[in-house]
Amino acid sequence: MGRPDPAGEIPLLRRLWSGGHLLPDGASGGPAHPVIRLFGRWVRRPLLPAARLWRRNIQLRVVATTLLMSLGVVLLLGLVVIGQVRNGLLDAKRHAAQGQAVGGFEVAEQMADRKSDSRGQDGPGAGPEDSGAWLNALVEQLSSGGKGAYSVVALSSDSGETPYVASRGPRASGDVQPDSVPADLRRRVDEGRTAPYERYGKIVHAGSGDSEPALIIGKRLDDNNGDAYQLYYLFPFSQEEKSLSLVKGTLATAGVFVVVLLGAIAWVVVRQVVTPVRMAAGISERLAAGLLQERMKVTGEDDIARLGESFNKMAQNLQLKIQQLEELSRMQRRFVSDVSHELRTPLTTVRMAADVIYEAREDFDPITARSAELLWGQVDRFESLLSDLLEISRFDAGAAALEAEPIDLRDVVHRVVDGAEPLAEAKGTRILVRGAEAPVIAEVDTRRVERVLRNLVVNAVEHGEGRDVVVRLATAGGAVAVAVRDYGVGLKPGEATRVFNRFWRADPARARTTGGTGLGLSIAVEDARLHGGWLQAWGEPGGGSQFRLTVPRTAGDLLRGSPIPLEPEDSRRNRRTDDAGDPQPPAERLAAVPAQPRSALPAEAAAPSADPTALPGNGARVVRGAPETPSDGSLGGRAPAARPTTSNEGEGRPRGR
Repeated sequence: MGRPDPAGEIPLLRRLWSGGHLLPDGASGGPAHPVIRLFGRWVRRPLLPAARLWRRNIQLRVVATTLLMSLGVVLLLGLVVIGQVRNGLLDAKRHAAQGQAVGGFEVAEQMADRKSDSRGQDGPGAGPEDSGAWLNALVEQLSSGGKGAYSVVALSSDSGETPYVASRGPRASGDVQPDSVPADLRRRVDEGRTAPYERYGKIVHAGSGDSEPALIIGKRLDDNNGDAYQLYYLFPFSQEEKSLSLVKGTLATAGVFVVVLLGAIAWVVVRQVVTPVRMAAGISERLAAGLLQERMKVTGEDDIARLGESFNKMAQNLQLKIQQLEELSRMQRRFVSDVSHELRTPLTTVRMAADVIYEAREDFDPITARSAELLWGQVDRFESLLSDLLEISRFDAGAAALEAEPIDLRDVVHRVVDGAEPLAEAKGTRILVRGAEAPVIAEVDTRRVERVLRNLVVNAVEHGEGRDVVVRLATAGGAVAVAVRDYGVGLKPGEATRVFNRFWRADPARARTTGGTGLGLSIAVEDARLHGGWLQAWGEPGGGSQFRLTVPRTAGDLLRGSPIPLEPEDSRRNRRTDDAGDPQPPAERLAAVPAQPRSALPAEAAAPSADPTALPGNGARVVRGAPETPSDGSLGGRAPAARPTTSNEGEGRPRGR
């Protein structure tokens, strides 16, 4: 009791219907059952190309709509016309049949009267004449004038008043079966006595058994002996059916021709409008691709021609403006490059003179010595600014080249940390390195990656308010990441997208103690893009910030994610989530992560679909508070980030303090 049934003992259909495990990890896909959703996908898959063509082709939509509407109009008109013709044929047939039947009934009455008169003249002793022979003669005489146009049937009256007459057999002309007359019509004729009655029915032929619709008109009469009988006229609709079929065929043929003609007219008309639009769309795409000399072919003087002329004028003005902007940008880049190169010669002289004065500052008075120190520092900063301007000009001109080679990023990180150690000691900051237990190999340009990390570490120390700075390394799933975390002033909302702009500063009144030029992060972003990687920022006011560099392990590969989350585990949001014990939805957490600016992302990674802690398929997970146990090729785990008030010498490399 209480033991669950093994999966193998449950029928497959029951598992599919009740389990709903057709989606990975038992995820729910909405109110519909997974089996229904799979069936819907299976049905919808062949229709996707047609639906895509319907959405993208306006000419197809217009022609198809015209055909459908024309078909509807033709069908409606055909039904109306056929109904009018049918009613007209029925009315004409009915009037002609009534006239023919009334005349036949009068002839039958006259023949019966003449027989009665002749029998009276023969004397009272004359016996009754054979009514059967008389009925045969009557049916033959009445049907002789309408061969094929109508048939005549004589039946006994079923009223019960004349039992002798009831024993007579029915008479019919041609091969018409007497039971073609419906029983309800016979009752009405007997009840009506002298009034004629009509009804639509079917004529059944004795030889073939075929039937055809007909109009049946009957009346109760007296024969030569004064006995009651029923006389019926049966008028077939064979001729009217042929006429109606001819009308239907004519209307169907005309309708098909009309629909096809309207479709062809719609196709021609829409083509005249759509072709220039398609041409404009194609030329617009080529203009967007950089082929600024493309123009539309203009013929005529109609609205489409005026549209083409306006489009060509717009393209010409756009080409002129773009050329002017390109020329201006080229002149600016050349000016920056020329000025940077030209300033190097006088800067070298000034540098040499500043070094001489700086070395002799101890012999000067305090004011002159301080001036020498300021001169030496500003010359150094000026030299750094020139170097950065030259590097930016190379990126702008597209002349930057990547010299990638397999290296261990741990060595680069250690060199950067060692270089930032004097500044960290002056700030009272420790630099901790995490994730450096296993090799972190990647094909990168050592000089550029070292420059990026140096910039990130120096900025973290400068803005860290004397608290610890954590440098974290990780590799997983074909990607390598280095994150620099500080616990200083942080970033305000929206600043994570502007921090990579040239000469941008979060606090313009804040002094640059390290002599930065304002171009470091801009150059770092360009270096990351040159590697096909990402450089992204996250921050919160008063909670510090984290900058993450992600590059592919093999040069030229595309990134699918990063081994390190952009928002650190010790952020306020994550700490609130952990304290409440109620994890936030993934969508809410991703919405709080500052987005990478488009100018700082490669085209393939401008909008990553997710930012997993580890890439799919490598089995890595984040365990809060667990020690790091990295394995080959995966980020096995992460130790918690360093806190400003506590430290553990075994977890990282303390630097500075």
